[in-house]
Amino acid sequence: MSDTARPLPMTVPDPSLPARVRIHEVGPRDGLQNEKTVVPTEVKAEFVHRLADAGLDTVEATSFVHPKWVPQLADAEQLMPLLADVPARLPVLVPNRRGLDRALALGVREIAVFGSATEAFARANLNRTVDESLEMFAPVVAAAREAGVRVRGYLSMCFGDPWEGAVPVAQVVRVARRLLDLGCDELSLGDTIGVATPGHVTALLTELGEADVPAARLAVHFHDTYGQALANTLAALRYGVTTVDASAGGLGGCPYARSATGNLATEDLVWMLDGLGIHTGVDLGRLTATSVWMASRLGRPSPSRTVRALSHQEP
Repeated sequence: MSDTARPLPMTVPDPSLPARVRIHEVGPRDGLQNEKTVVPTEVKAEFVHRLADAGLDTVEATSFVHPKWVPQLADAEQLMPLLADVPARLPVLVPNRRGLDRALALGVREIAVFGSATEAFARANLNRTVDESLEMFAPVVAAAREAGVRVRGYLSMCFGDPWEGAVPVAQVVRVARRLLDLGCDELSLGDTIGVATPGHVTALLTELGEADVPAARLAVHFHDTYGQALANTLAALRYGVTTVDASAGGLGGCPYARSATGNLATEDLVWMLDGLGIHTGVDLGRLTATSVWMASRLGRPSPSRTVRALSHQEP
């Protein structure tokens, strides 16, 4: 770029959109859990540090799930002490009371539980029905809140399920309302296999609003299987949602849903938000450099279009 060239993207604000968006970075947890090989603990720690240095103020660090189920994240106890100086919120995923106790022992201040809007995925992921999984979460959420720990609820398969197909909006609203009634502070709506479209997103958010679930308590979590993640995010922003989940470099999928491809890439999201004049606090250059660095550790180029464009990586 010449000395006189203006930076890209050109900022053209849209007054109908929020002025600020909080990005909930999930790369170190949701991204790395789907890797075929185990990433060394020291590399994970540097990844989190680099993400925080790029301006991300919420970085989901790991999961306290049994190593048998997600061996890529078996080093949670070793990782968390290496992150003591990270200037960001570091939520972790916990599957049950045992996972919560492990997290609390390390001083964790934010946790997440992971539920399902469909019976098929609840069985595949938790070996329980939807109602049984909610019963399992109830004491976990209660104990976390008693300890002064913030709780996020993930609700997967909100827009489609690989076994059940299309998921009725009313079904999602019912489970979402129950998760919030358990005491979750925030609910992340997951398009786990990436089949949502903007109209579907708006319909779900509208019905949640009619069920007294305000946009301020919601986050969205889109996968880019059909190239719809940014369009879906924009639909959610227009509704008033201001928390968006994303994964640096587009890492991730879901180990229990083979049709789930990578998460919305954080860089692609930041490029769009920068162009809309929406504040995130994220330095896109530093973030891109971080994803290039992690891609080199994983031995393959980043799937993020923005990372490839800014770093001149080959697809």
